[in-house]
Amino acid sequence: MKTLEQRLENIEAMLAGLIERQATKDFYEVEEFAALVGKAEFTVRSWCRLRRIRARKKDSGRGAHTAWAISHDELQRYRREGLLRAS
Repeated sequence: MKTLEQRLENIEAMLAGLIERQATKDFYEVEEFAALVGKAEFTVRSWCRLRRIRARKKDSGRGAHTAWAISHDELQRYRREGLLRAS
């Protein structure tokens, strides 16, 4: 049986792997961004629409409907600085 210390080291290694995988992603969908920042999807969509975060529309594969895409750089900027000022 593993000791508590070994189990914690294993958890830390898994978390480091998850963080590394996230950092390699160029763009996030609204759902992913919302989960990463702990906000509701509706809130993040509103931020996109109101230009409180930098996002762009991309084809979603659902006909005429487009979806928001938020860059990894914008995720990092939001974590450092917060929302952009309302225009």
